[in-house]
Amino acid sequence: MAWLYLVEDLDEALRVGDVVEVRGAEAKHMAVARMRVGERVQLGDGRGFIVDGELALTERDRALVTVVAARRVAQSAPRVTVVQALAKGGRDDLAVQVATELGAAAFVPWQAKRSVSRWDQKAEKGRERWSSIAREASKQSLAAWVPDVAPLHSTGEVASLAGHAPMLVLDPLGDTSLRQALIEQVPAGASGLTLVVGPEGGIDQSEFEAFEAAGARRVHLGAGVLRTSSAAPAAIAAILALSGTWDSRSRASAES
Repeated sequence: MAWLYLVEDLDEALRVGDVVEVRGAEAKHMAVARMRVGERVQLGDGRGFIVDGELALTERDRALVTVVAARRVAQSAPRVTVVQALAKGGRDDLAVQVATELGAAAFVPWQAKRSVSRWDQKAEKGRERWSSIAREASKQSLAAWVPDVAPLHSTGEVASLAGHAPMLVLDPLGDTSLRQALIEQVPAGASGLTLVVGPEGGIDQSEFEAFEAAGARRVHLGAGVLRTSSAAPAAIAAILALSGTWDSRSRASAES
């Protein structure tokens, strides 16, 4: 199975024929996967720099990779930040995993009024868990960019994000489709977009009012009602397809 190995200190000055040393967990993964000398591997720094290489040496916790090609991959546009409400049963974790695979650029954990799950005194631990999930999903999906995960946000803090980029709030009862809102509210070529997803119990009316007062717009994804674990992935797929991002295959083949 294809896999991207993250090496955060990759030097962008690397050229064909250079050798990169990989240590720690990533080298151990190569050994556990029984990769052999001569196999092709892909390394990335999680910030858009990718190295295509050939495995020259593999040991238990050390590997050497010879550079075959190196390139910088542009981040998908629009850059979709997902505000994901905390949810029970690990559904928020699943949302982060699948949304990362589909192209989410960043996540904002949100303590919504109707969130059954609460991070309380373990907010930093929860953030670290989401970061780990996003990191692993990025590697599996060969994504050049690993999504950022912000600290836990309150409703007021989420509303303030509407001042930085267009904000769309998923609402099964919204009177505007996602497609129509993209046409009317997101300028062509917009670099960023914030997508808000509520918990299993839905978004409280007072939260809708706070978001709309800040300039957000409620949108629906059709006649059905999706779970919080699938709403963000479905919306991201629609956004990137409608914007033409997936047509360019920029995540895999952009040149430096």
